[in-house]
Amino acid sequence: MRAIVQRVDRASVDSTVDGVTTRVGEIGQGLLVLVGATHIDTEQSALKMADKIWNLRIMSDADGVMNLSVADTTRNVLVVSQFTLYGDTNSGRRPSWIAAAKPDVAEPLVTKVIDELRRLGAQVETGRFRTDMKVALINDGPVTVTIEV
Repeated sequence: MRAIVQRVDRASVDSTVDGVTTRVGEIGQGLLVLVGATHIDTEQSALKMADKIWNLRIMSDADGVMNLSVADTTRNVLVVSQFTLYGDTNSGRRPSWIAAAKPDVAEPLVTKVIDELRRLGAQVETGRFRTDMKVALINDGPVTVTIEV
């Protein structure tokens, strides 16, 4: 699994289905997490990803040092599935999506990440799988890191 984790002041995601756009997730200060799955990922990968996100020390302490995790601070996490994290641009000009897991494989894995974050104590908002989504954010820092498990 692969994730892009952004420390945000706020973030939201809107989903469009049949021409109707709805706000499906929104957080204040916390983490926006774009999560992608590949063919070799398992439930264990999803659990490891959730633990890594929950305990990642990129939140500022009282001295402004990135020394705390979202578990120590706001507990707010917005998770959005993102198959394009596995876009391969090594040849040609159009990315190949071959490494991205098919939706029927990826959706349960992303859901497992979400469920585990909730079990750990996160206040999780989400996007909507298999829809056109628009993500808005105010990146704090900006702080953006990549996680691969």
